[in-house]
Amino acid sequence: GCMLKGKLYPFGLIERTEDCHRCSCSRTEMECCSLFHTPVAYDKKNCKVVFNKKTCDYDVVQKDNPSKECFVYSRV
Repeated sequence: GCMLKGKLYPFGLIERTEDCHRCSCSRTEMECCSLFHTPVAYDKKNCKVVFNKKTCDYDVVQKDNPSKECFVYSRV
Protein backbone atom coordinates (compact mmCIF):
# COMPACT_ATOMS: atom_id res chain seq x y z
CA GLY A 1 0.00 0.00 0.00
CA CYS A 2 0.87 3.68 0.26
CA MET A 3 1.48 5.83 3.33
CA LEU A 4 -0.10 9.28 3.52
CA LYS A 5 0.20 11.35 6.69
CA GLY A 6 0.83 8.25 8.78
CA LYS A 7 -2.09 6.21 7.40
CA LEU A 8 -1.69 3.16 5.17
CA TYR A 9 -3.92 3.04 2.08
CA PRO A 10 -4.35 0.02 -0.24
CA PHE A 11 -3.09 -0.11 -3.83
CA GLY A 12 -5.54 1.25 -6.38
CA LEU A 13 -7.97 4.16 -6.31
CA ILE A 14 -8.76 5.79 -2.97
CA GLU A 15 -12.02 7.72 -3.45
CA ARG A 16 -11.53 9.92 -0.36
CA THR A 17 -8.74 10.18 2.19
CA GLU A 18 -9.21 11.54 5.70
CA ASP A 19 -8.01 14.96 4.55
CA CYS A 20 -10.33 15.12 1.52
CA HIS A 21 -8.16 14.00 -1.37
CA ARG A 22 -8.70 11.40 -4.10
CA CYS A 23 -5.59 9.33 -4.68
CA SER A 24 -4.17 6.63 -6.88
CA CYS A 25 -1.73 4.29 -5.16
CA SER A 26 0.68 2.05 -7.08
CA ARG A 27 3.85 0.18 -6.17
CA THR A 28 5.98 3.08 -7.43
CA GLU A 29 4.02 6.23 -6.57
CA MET A 30 0.99 7.87 -5.02
CA GLU A 31 -0.79 10.69 -6.84
CA CYS A 32 -3.45 12.79 -5.14
CA CYS A 33 -5.73 15.69 -5.97
CA SER A 34 -8.00 17.68 -3.70
CA LEU A 35 -11.76 17.18 -3.64
CA PHE A 36 -12.37 20.81 -2.65
CA HIS A 37 -12.23 24.18 -4.39
CA THR A 38 -10.99 27.25 -2.53
CA PRO A 39 -13.29 30.31 -2.59
CA VAL A 40 -11.45 33.37 -3.89
CA ALA A 41 -14.18 35.90 -4.68
CA TYR A 42 -16.71 36.60 -1.94
CA ASP A 43 -17.61 39.40 0.49
CA LYS A 44 -14.43 39.24 2.61
CA LYS A 45 -15.60 42.07 4.86
CA ASN A 46 -18.76 40.31 6.07
CA CYS A 47 -18.02 36.64 5.37
CA LYS A 48 -15.47 34.01 6.35
CA VAL A 49 -14.34 30.68 4.93
CA VAL A 50 -14.77 27.51 6.99
CA PHE A 51 -13.63 24.04 5.89
CA ASN A 52 -16.42 21.46 6.07
CA LYS A 53 -14.80 18.03 6.50
CA LYS A 54 -18.15 16.27 6.06
CA THR A 55 -18.63 17.60 2.51
CA CYS A 56 -14.90 18.03 1.74
CA ASP A 57 -15.45 21.61 0.66
CA TYR A 58 -15.25 25.16 1.95
CA ASP A 59 -18.36 26.89 3.25
CA VAL A 60 -18.50 30.67 3.09
CA VAL A 61 -20.65 32.01 5.92
CA GLN A 62 -21.52 35.33 7.49
CA LYS A 63 -19.05 36.36 10.21
CA ASP A 64 -21.80 37.54 12.57
CA ASN A 65 -24.16 34.64 11.78
CA PRO A 66 -22.31 31.46 10.67
CA SER A 67 -25.63 29.67 10.06
CA LYS A 68 -26.17 31.87 6.98
CA GLU A 69 -24.19 31.24 3.80
CA CYS A 70 -22.63 33.93 1.64
CA PHE A 71 -22.61 34.07 -2.14
CA VAL A 72 -19.32 32.95 -3.72
CA TYR A 73 -18.44 34.52 -7.06
CA SER A 74 -15.62 32.15 -7.94
CA ARG A 75 -13.51 29.23 -6.67
CA VAL A 76 -10.17 27.76 -7.70
